[in-house]
Amino acid sequence: MAGLSFSGKESIVGLKLSKRHEWVVQSEIRNMSIECELVKGINLSQGVCDMEVPSAVRQGAQAAMDAGINTYTRYDGLPELREAIAHKVRLFSGMEADPGSEIIVSAGATGAFYCACLALLDPGDEVILFEPYYGYHVSTLAATQAVPVYVRMEPPDWTFSDEDLKKVLSPKTRGMMINTPANPSGKVFAPAELQRLAAFAARHDLFVFTDEIYEHFVYDGHRHIPPATLPGMKERTITIAGLSKTFSITGWRVGYAICDAKWAQTIGYFNDLVYVCAPAPLQMGVARGLMESGPDYYDKLAREYVNKRDKICGALSNAGLEPHAPQGAYYVLADISRIPGENSKAKAMNLLRQTGVACVPGEAFYHDEAGENLARFCFAKEDAVLDEACRRIEQMGNFC
Repeated sequence: MAGLSFSGKESIVGLKLSKRHEWVVQSEIRNMSIECELVKGINLSQGVCDMEVPSAVRQGAQAAMDAGINTYTRYDGLPELREAIAHKVRLFSGMEADPGSEIIVSAGATGAFYCACLALLDPGDEVILFEPYYGYHVSTLAATQAVPVYVRMEPPDWTFSDEDLKKVLSPKTRGMMINTPANPSGKVFAPAELQRLAAFAARHDLFVFTDEIYEHFVYDGHRHIPPATLPGMKERTITIAGLSKTFSITGWRVGYAICDAKWAQTIGYFNDLVYVCAPAPLQMGVARGLMESGPDYYDKLAREYVNKRDKICGALSNAGLEPHAPQGAYYVLADISRIPGENSKAKAMNLLRQTGVACVPGEAFYHDEAGENLARFCFAKEDAVLDEACRRIEQMGNFC
């Protein structure tokens, strides 16, 4: 256009990041994975779960691709997967879920939680988190302008009191997040604890969001109980789970939410807006895996992982890094106070430099300094890799 010129060097002083960028930062879990890659170390930081994917899951996805199931799905997922989820939860917990109106398939459990927050929380609403917490729960709440408030759980059993709950309650409290089995502590919430939380939620009319992604990783006679199955809890509970860990498909991003139909449709609409849908052929692979995996598969999974847990806990103990043996999930928090460093990040970096084993500093799981002498180790590794990591950890005693 006549009279206009553009050199490409004009100032962009007025351009800047949105205020939202302050709410979301790179997780320390991913940071440590990057640090591990730089030294070609063994990554016990991120829960990537590099075990073999069940053949039924792989073959189901491939068959779906070959059959042309490669386009958009409905906003709440393929009917085959929703029906498989309904079948599975009925079989394992007695939970009844209508696959046509009460199940939303999303981009992983994290995606399901994000869409649930968008649908059910307003800016400024407060949600109770149990600490140590999973960092993505905090980030998701922040990204949707909700406000996390914290109830501290105390080792060795990661207990909390009714007084702890009352202290964080305010007129803005809208919900709570129950992560069981929990990341990073490995706590499996006991029946009595869940009943107390159910009564608290009912008394104060709260939503209960759950993260049950590790539901089949339970040890030593503990039992996973979905909070939605407790009397009076189904209507207010948003059950969030997925198959990333159970089928070792963390990169597939297939998760789901189960809730009352009055909440599900709007959660589904936000899922359509943000993610459109989880990958169609991968949904079919997961559906086939769910339908062909009976109790024997899940029992074997728990047996394999309790052996891995005992292996890593033994190595940590031998190194003088006392572990808090988890009741479930596939992480262990350990005391790293004897490793030099001014905080948990410095201690974790010292461990990585000396042994080539990456962990997550405990500060990633607390809102204050309570995690400065803790670190999280993931044991979802093939035996040969875990054995080598344990050998290196045991050598840590030579460096402290």
